[in-house]
Amino acid sequence: MSTAKGPHQLHVFFLPMMAPGHTIPMIDIARQFARNGAKATIISTPLNASHFSQTIERDGQDGLEISISLIEFPCQEAGLPEGCESLSSTTTLEMSLKFYRALDLLQQPVEKLLRENHPDAIVAGLFFWWADDVALKLNVPRLQFNGTGFFPMCIYNSLREHKPYENVESEYEEFVVPGLPDEVKLTRKKLPEETKDEDKSPFAETVRKILLSQSKSLGIIVNSFYELEPAYARHYRVVIGRKAWHVGPVSLFSKSNEEKTHRGLENSSGDDNCLSWLNSKKSNSVVYVCFGSMAIFSAAQLFEIAKGLESSGQEFIWVVREKTKDERSIDWLPDGFESRIQGRGLIINGWAPQVLILEHEAVGGFITHCGWNSVLEGVAAGVPMVTWPLSAEQFFNEKLVTEILKMGTPVGAQEWTKRTDDHGEPIKGDDIQKAVMKLMVGEEGERMRIRAGEFGDMAKRAVEKGGSSDDDLKSLMEEIRNYHHP
Repeated sequence: MSTAKGPHQLHVFFLPMMAPGHTIPMIDIARQFARNGAKATIISTPLNASHFSQTIERDGQDGLEISISLIEFPCQEAGLPEGCESLSSTTTLEMSLKFYRALDLLQQPVEKLLRENHPDAIVAGLFFWWADDVALKLNVPRLQFNGTGFFPMCIYNSLREHKPYENVESEYEEFVVPGLPDEVKLTRKKLPEETKDEDKSPFAETVRKILLSQSKSLGIIVNSFYELEPAYARHYRVVIGRKAWHVGPVSLFSKSNEEKTHRGLENSSGDDNCLSWLNSKKSNSVVYVCFGSMAIFSAAQLFEIAKGLESSGQEFIWVVREKTKDERSIDWLPDGFESRIQGRGLIINGWAPQVLILEHEAVGGFITHCGWNSVLEGVAAGVPMVTWPLSAEQFFNEKLVTEILKMGTPVGAQEWTKRTDDHGEPIKGDDIQKAVMKLMVGEEGERMRIRAGEFGDMAKRAVEKGGSSDDDLKSLMEEIRNYHHP
């Protein structure tokens, strides 16, 4: 591991958005900066830092210059309950709005910390729109990280510029997203509220501030690799005209099983049971089912998932969050389900070591909510997917997986919802069963598996020395260096 210092050692501060899907990849990026000779400091809050502090301590013992600077999260000032330091802890729209207010209140302590330390650059999550103003005062570049890929960013840009969703007669009528390298069709039902009904959305003001900050920053760091979405990497840089560096898949920076096990949640347990269970299964025989850290399902939807998995006849690992929409309905499993699936299915409550599971040779398919991290981790592991988007930009990511990469099949989700909303009519068990069978059995599934494997190989090459992502990371570090010492 090289930590050789050049003529000027860069000191870069990282401020991750307090949500697992944003924090985990930014920690990976900070560690990779340190592996390449920079000094990296991660700004975090006590509760969030507890999920990765042991990893950072180990890096320090291995000779990397990486550390954590703690600031208090303003729960009380924002009207949040004590300990609500992550977006994934919010359960209502009102709490989410207070959470974004809390992010704004972090400006002063972050600015104070940066003034005291004189960094060469700050990498801040997209929602810290004020980071550009702070960087400007300190005469350092601000880089953005928003945890998604080139394809969805290009779609967002086209929707904002052309507003094609205004020319349809119904919520379900398809329209083409104009000006993209491929024909991509969407419906109003699949769009985020803040995109299609800008003025009605409670997040409209925050979105406007974020868009304004994009024009001021040096550029954006993207958890992707060139070979995955080359036409969209070019489109973003050349047609839209923004600077961007692809440095991923960042999950591949974790090399050891220990790192992969504790990536995201160091105090997790029960992984041995899950991996020994997988060790007893045949190659490509298990479906992995996980909807990320943010999704909250109704008991009725969980019941349908159970029904679909059981009737598919396939072996599965299913990760279920601790919370459901209706917490009193804890008996959502079909009668006798657990005894009937014994040996064939494994249910994990809470957190699971996703990267380790996806990389296991027994796993042959992934039912995913299409969060960008999950998509990239599936791609890096070479695993085809059943796509089940829920919110954020997940319906855009589904299009990439199913229509551009052709390594997945949709379950049939039609409607974007806020994570705190009721998701309406559940996706039926029959539809879940059909999608699983299409992926796991027959020629079409095999074709998807072969394509997924090819993308997995490309992903691994991208982060190796001389690969496209490794080169882009080094080029970014040089750009930061030249900002101060041209």
